[in-house]
Amino acid sequence: MIVKICGLKTEEAARAAETAGADLLGFIFYQGSRRYVSPDRVKEISAGVKHSKRVGVFVDSPLHEVNEIAEFCGLDYIQLHGHEDEDYARQVVRPVIKAYRYGDNFSADEAEHYPAEIILLDSFVRGEVGGTGKSFAWQEACRETLGLTKPLLVAGGISEDNLTAVVETFHPYGVDVSGSLEEQGEKSVSRIRSFLKEAERW
Repeated sequence: MIVKICGLKTEEAARAAETAGADLLGFIFYQGSRRYVSPDRVKEISAGVKHSKRVGVFVDSPLHEVNEIAEFCGLDYIQLHGHEDEDYARQVVRPVIKAYRYGDNFSADEAEHYPAEIILLDSFVRGEVGGTGKSFAWQEACRETLGLTKPLLVAGGISEDNLTAVVETFHPYGVDVSGSLEEQGEKSVSRIRSFLKEAERW
């Protein structure tokens, strides 16, 4: 199982995540998020990343902007977290992770046919695009995603305390975690290390 640590904003947090074994490091380029980080800052942080893959998270951004930032920051994946259609995704210059919010008219068939390398399933909170720290109906969602052949990342309220339940329910390709690793709105190095140590069991 792989682990994506999302919403990183500092070299210290990114270094801690990579050193502790995170496979994917997520950077939010959506300015409506409190975890937003500028392309210049991500480029600085990325310079110190040696092994983990870098993911840029975008929400309905102009396509040319997404591709320019991907090149500028040396991103490995683009995560689309808005209403980007299939034609848009085909023109992205990096492999795509497509995020869906479970409960927001989620369709496993639509996800299966979307031109993405990886599918991410997050919780649905009306008026929010993601990163809410809320979990969702895992058992129900598991039944709906059984037919997916694409790798599935599960997000939404995942913490060290419920990681076992998530893994035993979904048997996912990986998990995406953010809010539970924060203290006073900022990533905690100790929480990152502790979570990844627990994740090593899987």
